[in-house]
Amino acid sequence: MSLLGGIRPPITVLSVLLLALAGFTAVTLGNVREGRLPAAVLTSQQHFAEDGAVALRASLDESVTDLDRAAALFSAGKPVPPDAVLDKIGSVYQKWRGTAVVEISSGRLLAARGENLPLTAIDRTRLTGEGGLAPRMVKLANGETRLLTLSLLSFKDQPQQLLVASSSLRFPGISLGNFRAIAVVGSDGTVLSNDGIPEPEMVLTDLQRADVKRDTKQLRSFAKTAAKRTKANPLTTKEPGSGGFPGVSGSLTGGEWGGERAAAGYARLAGPEPGVGTSATSLELTVVAMVNVAQNPARTSDAFAGLVLAGALLLVGALVVALLVATVQRPLITLFLESRRLTRGDLARPVSVPRGSEAARIGTALERLRGQLADQDAPQPPDPSGRRKRRTGARTLLALCGVLLLAWCVPLGLLVNRAGADVVVPQQLVNDQRERTDTLNDRIRRALNEGQADLQSVASLMGDDTTPQHMTTVLERTAREHLRYDSLYVLDAGGKVLAQAGGTPQAAGAKGPRKEPITLHEGKKPVVVATAHLPGDTGSAVVGELRIDFLNSLLKRPGLGEIRVVDSQHRVIASNNGYRAFEKLGDERLDALVEGSALKVGMAPRPGSVLYRSGGDHVIAAAAPFVGGGAAKPLDWTVVSWQSAKGLAIHEYSLQNRTVLAGLLGFAVGAACLGWLQIIVIAPLRELARRAEALADGDRRTVLYPRHHDEVGAVTRSLEIIRQQLQQQRKQAGGRVSAPAGRN
Repeated sequence: MSLLGGIRPPITVLSVLLLALAGFTAVTLGNVREGRLPAAVLTSQQHFAEDGAVALRASLDESVTDLDRAAALFSAGKPVPPDAVLDKIGSVYQKWRGTAVVEISSGRLLAARGENLPLTAIDRTRLTGEGGLAPRMVKLANGETRLLTLSLLSFKDQPQQLLVASSSLRFPGISLGNFRAIAVVGSDGTVLSNDGIPEPEMVLTDLQRADVKRDTKQLRSFAKTAAKRTKANPLTTKEPGSGGFPGVSGSLTGGEWGGERAAAGYARLAGPEPGVGTSATSLELTVVAMVNVAQNPARTSDAFAGLVLAGALLLVGALVVALLVATVQRPLITLFLESRRLTRGDLARPVSVPRGSEAARIGTALERLRGQLADQDAPQPPDPSGRRKRRTGARTLLALCGVLLLAWCVPLGLLVNRAGADVVVPQQLVNDQRERTDTLNDRIRRALNEGQADLQSVASLMGDDTTPQHMTTVLERTAREHLRYDSLYVLDAGGKVLAQAGGTPQAAGAKGPRKEPITLHEGKKPVVVATAHLPGDTGSAVVGELRIDFLNSLLKRPGLGEIRVVDSQHRVIASNNGYRAFEKLGDERLDALVEGSALKVGMAPRPGSVLYRSGGDHVIAAAAPFVGGGAAKPLDWTVVSWQSAKGLAIHEYSLQNRTVLAGLLGFAVGAACLGWLQIIVIAPLRELARRAEALADGDRRTVLYPRHHDEVGAVTRSLEIIRQQLQQQRKQAGGRVSAPAGRN
């Protein structure tokens, strides 16, 4: 018999799989535990740390790029005094705490702005070597850490100069909310900077000082642990953070105090894509975000319910297997033995005819064939009943088995352990949705401001005497360094394009440059237009059209669900998923949330979040309007995010998902094994019954070929042998009749 064919393998596999599924049901549905801190809360802290790592890496890399580009633009023109260089940089960018220009050969300080820089930490003799101009961290006398960014100024017929800028390791625009702390951690686990924990002298009571001391100690403990866990190189790690974060990330739990437990997420700075390193990733920094979360009573699903469901499956499985064995397997084996007996010439005993289904039809045909083999002179007998009795077929029995299995699977997937209105969604998840949306909102606003600042830097180096060729060169260099622009061009006061780089301008009007620093052009698709006027009263300006895909790429953050950027009319401008430009949100609750977040609370609007039910599911939504300064503020945009709580690791949903999984597994097991049985056994058996009856009715010409080397195939081969024996009998009977006539 074939290893995978025959009647025994599918029934055996079905028995084993149903037994394994019963064990899976008893274990998983009877032991779904929820810790004192839900897994969804810990995952949310991990995503929060990833957001901080992304924002910090982008900020540090942007600082390096801006300083290098500014130095390259100055070096490409006429020599500029060091003071003028720093004044122009300071007027365009307000991101550096201090800047300085140093003559490399002599080490003489030529100009300085802002705080005093630790220039002695720079070895001027190694600037030309590999990594000589890479950013570096230095510690000041007061214990604070500064990041020094270096670039070269090269003017014709002048000594080469070093442009130095310092910045603190602070997070740009990270919304911490209440009672959250975030820190930048070095490779050795040292906290280089932190936000969210006040200094002891800033609090009033002894209890508050104790809280500050405890939180500081806990944060340092988290920092040490996170530094050890992120030792793997984020550029080569095979286990990136959840949701596609290209670096190493995770979550931690700390000590308990007053019914709250410290939870933290950590993430190491990684490039925008796996395997892509940047200046910031070479610093080997890790971000740790910590928050104290109120604990929930530990809950466990009912073990007795899991045992009941497993027992029900065992009963159903036993009934199905018994039905298949009694109505298909045993009759088929009986036919196999009886057909082999007839081929050996044992015709004395009647054929044992099984009851019901195709096996009975084949058994009846074998009995008729036995009679024909035993009585050689008898004519071919017709069907004794004149018409064949209708019997319950094997397909009906197989369908009955499927119905029995479905009777267990369907209620499990649709009725049992359904998460209803009593689902407990932790408030921390709602808060995190709001804070992360606000952080993403600030990142988009800063990206738009950075784009306009880049154009201001380019425009500051142009004037009436700048040739179109030089303008084109500068624009092409800017387009290569910053992929955020779809098109860059210079417009004169009459709207004529003087120089252009990148794609074809979509928003170049005949009325000249726009007065607004950043505005939205409404065409077939939204186009964000940034404008920076050239110095003087020429009326000309540098215009940059930002890619909408650039904004869309900023919105791809794990754990926030659907994200949209909408304008003041609630029309969609950008999205992290597919969308149609300028379409409405299409949800009254989201529209109300956007309107509510636009209301001023104190001096400015504040982000808002809400938990509501929609279609039987809990939905967490948040909205954050543009509230910071800069050129992008007049856009009056809002970032909206929402996600279903069903996809989060919450106790009720975890239990529901596991229950549905058990039902789906049961359906898959039944469909696979019963389908296997239908294809390998039942379908050939039905065909065999038809051929056996035709042979018994006198069809001696049709050759019977077995489909498979199994029990059905063996019966088919036996019937073929019987057909040949009957043909031989007919030839012998014909010879006996014709022999006397030949002698006359």
